[in-house]
Amino acid sequence: MTNKPSEPDKVNAYMKRLKHPLTKVVEALRRTILKTDRTIGEEVKWNAPTFFYTGDVPASDPKQYRRYLVVFNLYRKDCIRLVFWGGAGVKDTSGFLEGDYADGRRLASFYNLKDVAFRRSNVQRVLRQQLKLLKE
Repeated sequence: MTNKPSEPDKVNAYMKRLKHPLTKVVEALRRTILKTDRTIGEEVKWNAPTFFYTGDVPASDPKQYRRYLVVFNLYRKDCIRLVFWGGAGVKDTSGFLEGDYADGRRLASFYNLKDVAFRRSNVQRVLRQQLKLLKE
């Protein structure tokens, strides 16, 4: 079993340097993600804030990224995408999660702060389901 410490100071420094038209959306989503469960940690990975389960998970191939929950995709300037690792394992009949990637990723796009407010419960529901799957 291994665990992983959170690195909020590194994410704070990243956020101070972030030049994106939707930085306030990123900040709101970050708060939403971290408020979902105290076992969610953060770091900067893949050039963006990334969130993971900090608790114990069985040792596995690090390339499986098993403990990872969600990462920001900041490539587009008109929206913020959340990439949910293992999102395919989540039961989502609402249409919140988009895409059908072979590696199990699913996406959710946010265009403004109203999207964040309107879909906050969807983000948290998916994260809680991901955490449950990790702990089983």
